[in-house]
Amino acid sequence: QVRLVESGGGLVQAGASLRLSCAASGRTFSTYGMGWFRQAPGKEREFAAAISRSGGSTRYANSVKGRFTISRDNSKNTVYLQMNSLKAEDTAVYYCAAASVGGWGSEQYDLWGQGTQVTVSS
Repeated sequence: QVRLVESGGGLVQAGASLRLSCAASGRTFSTYGMGWFRQAPGKEREFAAAISRSGGSTRYANSVKGRFTISRDNSKNTVYLQMNSLKAEDTAVYYCAAASVGGWGSEQYDLWGQGTQVTVSS
């Protein structure tokens, strides 16, 4: 089973950039669709970005489209989230997730990391 560990969070000013990483253990990383989700204080967890098993397809929430980029390196068992032009409303705990079942657009995320805090000061 894949285990996920996020890193790269921190405190930045509005307009800055951060890159989150999610390292996966196990030898089957390339068989998982991967996603990033986030949860702001007092709010429900929400989808941010997803990437297909091969990395050939991506999709984004409207709130991050054009500012965030998801990518993966299957040789390193790692998925990334490049976040540019950060806003105060991007402040949240960011979670990496893996989907072992479900096709593109219908992934069922069944493995989750512990999360990494991103705080954007205005």
